[in-house]
Amino acid sequence: MTANELQFDPARTALVNVHWQRDIVTTEGAFAPFFAEAVQRHGVIDSTRSLVQAAREAGVPVIWARAAFQAGYPELIMNTGLSHAIKDLNALVEGSPGAQIIEELTPLDTEPVVSHPGTSAFPVTSLDSILRRLGVETVLFTGVATNITVEGTARDAVNLGYHAVIVSDACAAATDAAHDATLETFSLLGQIATVDEIRAALQGVTAQPVGSAS
Repeated sequence: MTANELQFDPARTALVNVHWQRDIVTTEGAFAPFFAEAVQRHGVIDSTRSLVQAAREAGVPVIWARAAFQAGYPELIMNTGLSHAIKDLNALVEGSPGAQIIEELTPLDTEPVVSHPGTSAFPVTSLDSILRRLGVETVLFTGVATNITVEGTARDAVNLGYHAVIVSDACAAATDAAHDATLETFSLLGQIATVDEIRAALQGVTAQPVGSAS
């Protein structure tokens, strides 16, 4: 896809960053054996940081989604292997270092952070309300894992009536095959674009950068 093929109005677009948390994407995290190698090999943290900065400069709202659970996991439904893995690894406990968003992608104080227990950031959160209040029509997605919560959230966005774009080089999965297969499937529902393509589409947008003085 080229930048010219991207169909979105930056003034009605938001960037949603999914699960950039220490337990998920760092070499010290609970899920390091699954995701850390691909995250590092593909440089997705730097790519995402570049896109976040471009969005802020263009005045595009930046939103963060994180998984966080109370001690003992009372809200975690134990109906999937992933749920059991979270509990067995004692991962993503609210208030723990592992549940924190990584320092490289620290949200601004003005940027919403929604916490959720499942494989989509929409159910039981205020994400949909936030997007509708902002007049958003198109949602750009980054995060880990491409084939789990990034895809789950993007599919829910489609079902809620949004135009969804997964940013291919700002996502990673446990395997490249899973990442690529997800992008191929999702291209039937939304759009797939690179960071450079999104940045090019944002160029020329006149807006006060997020976090600047009014």
